[in-house]
Amino acid sequence: MPVAKAPAHSSSGIDLSQPDYYFNRELSWIEFNNRILHEAFDPRTPLLERLNFMAIFCSNLDEFFMVRVAVLKQFEAEATQPVAQIPGRDAHRDPSEQLAAIAKRLRPMVEQHQRHFEQALRPQLAAQGIHILNHDSLQPEQQAYLAQYFSDTIFPVLTPLALDTSHPFPYIANLSLNLAVVVEDGQTGAQRFARVNVPDLLPRFVPLPISPQNSPPAPAKASRQPSRHQQPIWVGVPIEQVIAHHLPLLFYGMTVQAHYAFRITRNAEVELEEEPDDLLQAVEQELRRRRVGATAVRLEIEAAAPPWIRRILMRVLELTTQDIYEIQGPLNLRDLRFLTALPLPQLKYAPWIAPIPRSLRSIQPASATSIADIAEADIAESELLTRSRLPRGTIFSVIQQGDRLLHHPYDSFAASVQLFLAEAAQDPQVLAIKMTLYRTSADSPILQSLIEAAENGKQVAVLVELQARFAEANNILWARRLEQAGVHVVYGLVGLKTHAKVILVVRREGTELKRYVHLGTGDYNPKTAAFCTDVGLLSCRESLGADLSELFNYLTGHSRQRQYRELLVAPMNLRHQLLTLIRRETEAARAGESARIVAKMGALVDPQIIRALYTASQAGVKIDLIIQNICTLRPGLAGISNNISVISLVGRFSEHSRIFYFHNRGAGETYIGSPDWMTRSLNRRVEVMVPIRDQSLSQDLQEILGILLADNRHVWELRPTGRYVQRRPHSARSEINAQKIFMEMMVSQ
Repeated sequence: MPVAKAPAHSSSGIDLSQPDYYFNRELSWIEFNNRILHEAFDPRTPLLERLNFMAIFCSNLDEFFMVRVAVLKQFEAEATQPVAQIPGRDAHRDPSEQLAAIAKRLRPMVEQHQRHFEQALRPQLAAQGIHILNHDSLQPEQQAYLAQYFSDTIFPVLTPLALDTSHPFPYIANLSLNLAVVVEDGQTGAQRFARVNVPDLLPRFVPLPISPQNSPPAPAKASRQPSRHQQPIWVGVPIEQVIAHHLPLLFYGMTVQAHYAFRITRNAEVELEEEPDDLLQAVEQELRRRRVGATAVRLEIEAAAPPWIRRILMRVLELTTQDIYEIQGPLNLRDLRFLTALPLPQLKYAPWIAPIPRSLRSIQPASATSIADIAEADIAESELLTRSRLPRGTIFSVIQQGDRLLHHPYDSFAASVQLFLAEAAQDPQVLAIKMTLYRTSADSPILQSLIEAAENGKQVAVLVELQARFAEANNILWARRLEQAGVHVVYGLVGLKTHAKVILVVRREGTELKRYVHLGTGDYNPKTAAFCTDVGLLSCRESLGADLSELFNYLTGHSRQRQYRELLVAPMNLRHQLLTLIRRETEAARAGESARIVAKMGALVDPQIIRALYTASQAGVKIDLIIQNICTLRPGLAGISNNISVISLVGRFSEHSRIFYFHNRGAGETYIGSPDWMTRSLNRRVEVMVPIRDQSLSQDLQEILGILLADNRHVWELRPTGRYVQRRPHSARSEINAQKIFMEMMVSQ
């Protein structure tokens, strides 16, 4: 199929490929993480949830350095390709310029993050009975307790490693916390350097017993909010401070002069041969290389560390001053996330237990007394639904009545997607199950259903994407376990990641075979389904079943299928079809007709798609984009994109769903699917979009988009300058909180 191309020049003669019309991808992502950080500053966010956003900011930043910064540094070192030929890179800045811009934007943000914890959150936590103390401020009884804890629990697992002519600098694991220790030889007076690793198998914050005798002192800066707790609830000390206080026990005969905490981030990108003989083995080997041989890309170090300590670390890690981030206070605040598990509901979001989707309530288990009982089963991995079910109906009989739309986490994942697979595994009429697996949880009930299906004699085939970033090791374990159970496991296609989220179930009904499908926007992961918004479709439309059969033939065999009845599939026809849909709206606008595009996705980066959107805007198409993280399109440029608005919503749930609406001269077409509008998604991944044919379901999706566009609680608007500005309601009564509205809608149904 010839690929439709968006012209570099618009009909007005403007060169749409000019760099001034695009934001830098990396800097756009940094602004997304800044919006995450803002939730930790916002007093409207419950206190422990603010702490969680602080941890998410850190976790996101770790991944950014391990992947994006690492690749840029690699290209900077190799300088083997012109920047314009590097997939997904900024063609208008070389890697060195991008790295400098990243450091310049990130450094004050990291300082702000640390300062907010020390000056705001830490005292506010203390006012609520949660005390993160420094070892130097402890009372004698507490210090005695920690001395015993160190002797019994920490000391046996510590290994101090010296650095001298007979001891080369030891390898420092990725993301590990360490102490750089300066000691003086008691006999010679020589100054020496050593490194002590902080064991990550022990709790990062050592809890202290609480009693009236050893209660912590009042915080230096009390919260403005009155405390509900007169007594401490949790008291702890960073483990690195406990180790630092007892360093003399590790260096007998030496004088410990100083110690400084530091942390290393390394390249975590998996790089494979173009055509490995064994993909599984190649990924395993690359994971081993990543653990022990990956280059360092960032050094976080205690701000008090002297220049000569930094020079030693920079030399052995081959880093520059640009790669160093000074930290005032504890390093690696992502470890604070454990505090969100404390039983303090008044400091958290109100619990959300997703109800059974309204369209599936006719298959309520007879053993459950209410919908709430089944929703409760969601917490216990749907034991009621998958093991003790005495159904009034089956999920297949419900799907036969018409397509079903799912909206997670507002609809129960356990009572829909998990149930679909559990039913298929047990149903004697089901002959085959096929699905794609990008990421899932370590204890996934979905994969347990697949194993059960294979044990029940059904044909089960699963495409496990071994190159799913940071899920490689878990996916390898599951692939082997599935194979041992008799499941046909395929490891993906060379050169392509399979990111599509699809399930195909083949069922015998009378003398015929009927195909049932699930197509979604999110991973088949019960854990993330609880906090990521996603949509999915359950259907038995014959055309969709036939398309998925041919897609799986492509994924598991040698089929070269490129044409599909309904599905838009990357890398075959998705780009062409998207450009065609955008061009159709453009032509309608030029003809004086109403034209509109509303698209919700994770990221918008692809230059060809952006040029098509610019051309549509110039023709008069009204375009609303809901982009969660990266957006390189510049909205609001006169004569270029003044008909395009871009918003981003950052709230309680992570906005992961991908929904696309095209006005189509009043006919209104909606699609859902797995792809973002990124070059990698359209060219180097297997992605799937599906049209929603049922008009009532299409209206439901349009309603979802409309509510999101109206939000004035969590929405940020992108300005032409690249700055994001958060919407604010005029009053509490005028607040529109989209995620809260979706929860209320589900409860009221």
